[in-house]
Amino acid sequence: MGRLHLFEFEDQKWFPGFLRDYGTDFLQFLSNKTKLYKPVVPIIAKGLKKSGTNQIVDLGSGGGGGLLWLNSELRKTNPDLKIVLTDYYPNLKAFVYTQKQADNFEFIATSIDARKVPESLKGFRTQFLSLHHFKPKDARQILQNAVDAKSAIGIFEAQERSVLSILAMLFSPISVVFTTPFIKPFKIGRLIFTYLIPIVPLFVLWDGVVSSLRTYSVTEMNALVNKLENKDTYNWEIERVKSGPGVVLYLLGTPK
Repeated sequence: MGRLHLFEFEDQKWFPGFLRDYGTDFLQFLSNKTKLYKPVVPIIAKGLKKSGTNQIVDLGSGGGGGLLWLNSELRKTNPDLKIVLTDYYPNLKAFVYTQKQADNFEFIATSIDARKVPESLKGFRTQFLSLHHFKPKDARQILQNAVDAKSAIGIFEAQERSVLSILAMLFSPISVVFTTPFIKPFKIGRLIFTYLIPIVPLFVLWDGVVSSLRTYSVTEMNALVNKLENKDTYNWEIERVKSGPGVVLYLLGTPK
C-alpha cells in the first residue's frame, strides 16, 4: 500500500487546542506506561554519544511522548542528560507537568517549527511519533535543516503502514476509555470529552489509523535521505525493530 497523506485532526489549526492536548496527553501516558521505546534506548544513547552532547532537543513533543521513562533509562549512563521539549503547538500544561517529574527537563513555550529549528537550540534532535505528520517535501526539510546545522537527528515511529498496525489502532478508543482517569495532570474536561461527549476516543481513533497510513517505511525514509544535499557528510542508520507486539521504525543521522 502506498503512503496516504490524509488529514489528522490534531494537525488542523481550527481544531480546539484543549482537545489536541487531551490526545497528546493520552499518547504521553501510553508511551511511558508501556515503555514503548525500550528497543531504541541504545540508538538514542548512540546518537547522544556520536553528537558529543548531553542535550536532547525534542521536536514535536506533544504531551512529552515517552520521554519520562526514556529519561530515567538514559540517565543511568548519562547522568548529566538534559531534555528540551518543543512543539509547533506546545502543550504547556503537559510540559510543566513533565518538568516537575524530573529536574533535567526544560521546555520552549513558543511555537518551534521542526523544519526550521532556531540556531540557538543545540543538541541531539529527536522526533517521536511525529515525522508522519509531514509531507515528503517537509520531511526532507526537517532532515536537511539538521544536516545544515550539523546536528545529529533521531526519528522514531511506533507504528507502520500495515494491516496489524491499523487493527491495533482500532482498539485505541478502548485504551482511551480505560486510561483517562489515570492521566495527569487531572482535567475535568478530559472526563467530559471522553465519557459524556466522546470526542477524544473518536478523534484518537481517526488520527491513529491515519498515522499508520501516513507512516514512512524504511525504504521511503531512505529515499528522503537520498535527496538531501551533503547527505554523505552524515552516517545514516534506518531500521525497523520489534517492540513487544508492535514495531518501531527509526532513522538515526549523525555527522561523520
